[in-house]
Amino acid sequence: MSRGRSPEPLDFFIWTVEDVGLWLEDINLGSYRHVFEANGVNGEYLESLSMFTTEQILRFIRRCHMKWGDFITLCKELRRIKVACLKGEQEVRRPWWAPSCLSVVFVRAAKRNRQSRVVSLKLEP
Repeated sequence: MSRGRSPEPLDFFIWTVEDVGLWLEDINLGSYRHVFEANGVNGEYLESLSMFTTEQILRFIRRCHMKWGDFITLCKELRRIKVACLKGEQEVRRPWWAPSCLSVVFVRAAKRNRQSRVVSLKLEP
């Protein structure tokens, strides 16, 4: 993740609020960027959306003033990222904030972490 550029997709669970805003721009939901920033929506929060109850989802939609179709788009894009993660379709890169001397350690840990975070995702045939 680097300042001003889109964040690495498969590192979404460590995205900052700024990274989420850049991603929203990429998926054509940039109109929600300021609302998400004001509500402190980061990658960890996005990851937890899949565990929300219906009531929590409705509260999130109201708080962010989202249209239902836009929320569906958000969920589809998150699912696409998780599927790519599970399939190992994208390489792991060291984030901008990690020291270069820890590159190898970070990449190994990130690969294990990614797989464990999406292990509950069921792929449809």
